[in-house]
Amino acid sequence: MPGEAERLQKLLARAGVASRRAAEQLIADGRVSVNGRRATLGESADPGRDRIEVDGRPVGGAPAAIHLAVHKPRGYLSSARDERGRRSVLALVGLGGGRLWPAGRLDVESEGLMLLTNDGEWANRVLHPRYGTEREYAALVSPRPTRSQLGRLLDGVTLEDGRAHLLSARFAAPPPEVERDRAEDGAWLRVRIGEGRKREIRRLFAAVEADVVRLVRTRIGPLELKGLRSGEWRRLRRSEVQALAGGRRR
Repeated sequence: MPGEAERLQKLLARAGVASRRAAEQLIADGRVSVNGRRATLGESADPGRDRIEVDGRPVGGAPAAIHLAVHKPRGYLSSARDERGRRSVLALVGLGGGRLWPAGRLDVESEGLMLLTNDGEWANRVLHPRYGTEREYAALVSPRPTRSQLGRLLDGVTLEDGRAHLLSARFAAPPPEVERDRAEDGAWLRVRIGEGRKREIRRLFAAVEADVVRLVRTRIGPLELKGLRSGEWRRLRRSEVQALAGGRRR
């Protein structure tokens, strides 16, 4: 039944094809068609009236939304596939048949809280800088940073992609969900950031000549790692899904 037309990238995200940003790239790469014609960025369509295809395959209606929290172990990739055959965090989730992607990634050496979903609109709300979703991390830093070093990170330092800073930093042990190593060297801190650029915390500490030995994300917005051991996952409650889409924690 015909309905109201909407932007293609929004429609593809809602149908679980990809996140909105990834859907825009699919359109730009010429992989999306509407009624047999190559689609263009900014175009709208009505899934009840128009034939929409990605790589020649029709796009169906929106599947049931899935929102998961996962405690990613070190050594696992955030992406679905890797040409070098490394393990993906998606392999930890036993939900066959559904296409999921991460709403915010962690590099392969980092650990902790990740979100997996097939809900592109929701992922965009969580990830977009305009909504100011904070991230908190437990970081094992060596050598133990000085007050002067932390002060520089709070004031801001210049990285290759511009100025960046920590929102806060305090010495504190990681939460109990983080397995400790008796031989660990350095000091544990809890740090907060607002942007979440690629490897931002590691690059910040490197800028003041300190090394991040371990990095564990413990919070995304209002959602904490609480209750999830390394490799475990759970479905988010409706209230958590809504709270994450609401932006800034306080």
